[in-house]
Amino acid sequence: MKRREFMTLLGGAAAAGWPVAARAQQAQKMRRIGVLMNRAADDREGQARLITFQQALQQLGWSEGRNMRMDTRWGENDIDRARRYAAELVALAPDVILASGSVSVSALQHVTRTLPIVFAAVGDPVGIGLVDSLARPGGNVTGFMNFEYSLSGKWLELLKQIAPRVTRAAVLRNPAIPAGIGQFSVIQAAAPSLGVDVSPIGVHDLGEIERAVAAFARAADGGLIVTASALASVPRDRIIALAARHKLPAVYSYRYMITGGGLVSYGPDLVDQFRRAAGYVDRILKGEKPADLPVQAPTKYELVINLKTARALGLEVPPTLLARADEVIE
Repeated sequence: MKRREFMTLLGGAAAAGWPVAARAQQAQKMRRIGVLMNRAADDREGQARLITFQQALQQLGWSEGRNMRMDTRWGENDIDRARRYAAELVALAPDVILASGSVSVSALQHVTRTLPIVFAAVGDPVGIGLVDSLARPGGNVTGFMNFEYSLSGKWLELLKQIAPRVTRAAVLRNPAIPAGIGQFSVIQAAAPSLGVDVSPIGVHDLGEIERAVAAFARAADGGLIVTASALASVPRDRIIALAARHKLPAVYSYRYMITGGGLVSYGPDLVDQFRRAAGYVDRILKGEKPADLPVQAPTKYELVINLKTARALGLEVPPTLLARADEVIE
């Protein structure tokens, strides 16, 4: 073969290869993911959730700096801050946004009704108007809810099991959201069969909580239920200390409140929700629509008991309860 013919053939082969190379480059184009967390940047639980989300994305093939860029904001469960950061994230034109908690999702919906949003740790997405239904979200939002209302009655059952003398229970809930109303309604319905009188305490601010709990604790045989509310879980150290100060056996909705010194919890693994949320983000980046991805409920609930706290309260944890526990903290 003459040199000129060889070079022509080589050039043709290279040109034929360009579409393949171009397609490979297109497949690896940089995608942008926004993240709006509902906690402070130095919050341990918030960091654990974000790290789990990032690790799950890596396992699905999304790597920071190679084919994905992530922009994260921390809303601290403050609606004004969340709305400001929501506007910042939407202005960056991400391909999809992860939103932690109902305040974050609501703030984003205030700014956009088109950008895909995947939420985690939201109590009642239908009740607060985030989606049309769990099976068919219907808009630009879908994700993972953190409990079903039937769970709430189990908190009162658990309180009675671990502290049989309890005949009165104060229930910390947020009355401004459907989840706060729904959870208290289920607890209230279960109370007569367990021989417990229940009283709601609003969680508008910490000072109100402290005054109400102090007044409640003046009478004997009281206990405390801290429902699944961001307003109750964000100042968790103060609430745990409040229960200890007034010698109130308390049931919480999340594990991290027990590792922080609370008595007992029963609820979903929220960190795992962020791992599962990465799967929805991956599917949206690959072309699926939030409207076609059903809202999912937790797949597992955890029972966690802190024996050190039980001893401090003078409680003997029943062996049957210990046997059921997913984790016992000594």
